[in-house]
Amino acid sequence: MPAPESLPPARIGLYGGTFDPPHAGHVAAARAVIAQLELDRLLLVVANDPWQKSGQRVVSPAADRLALVEAMVPEIPGAEASRLEIDRGGPSYSVDTAEEILAEEVGQPVELYLVVGADLVPELDSWHRARDLQRLVTLAVVSRPTGPAPAVPPGWRAERVDGPQVPVSSSEVRDLLAEGRPVEGLVPDAVIRCIRRRALYAVP
Repeated sequence: MPAPESLPPARIGLYGGTFDPPHAGHVAAARAVIAQLELDRLLLVVANDPWQKSGQRVVSPAADRLALVEAMVPEIPGAEASRLEIDRGGPSYSVDTAEEILAEEVGQPVELYLVVGADLVPELDSWHRARDLQRLVTLAVVSRPTGPAPAVPPGWRAERVDGPQVPVSSSEVRDLLAEGRPVEGLVPDAVIRCIRRRALYAVP
């Protein structure tokens, strides 16, 4: 059996988010990341308490958001839903998640990629324990093919992933559902069925 240091590194992606709800844009980005970076695994990490959104709006319960991501996973070969941040509890920070994944993979070399949208790149240095996160991960920056490459702050390793242009956001989907309007084509059918089963996003 080869020594751990002689094994090729496992290529693991972390795609964290609120996923409130997940939509076709998430599917497209995840597929692009897996294909272009040749990942062995992509973890769709459902935030327990998304600190960037706390206090800005009501976030759906974590259990519901996890169920929606689990419904989406069959659309993305190579991806899996992760409840790691939910089980850890408290605010969800990418650096804690990266450390936990690397601790689980002890004995196996790992290349860890953190999936971020191009719009988040300017904020990276304000993230919790940014310097520690910088050491642990390579950024997978999902950009529109026609858009300019974002300027990555100094010290970060980064690879650009050309993501397809899918004009949809979770807030748009929530608004459409609250108004009783259809979201077919914007949200995977299995996710729509899960939303209906759990009676989410409807106006009281």
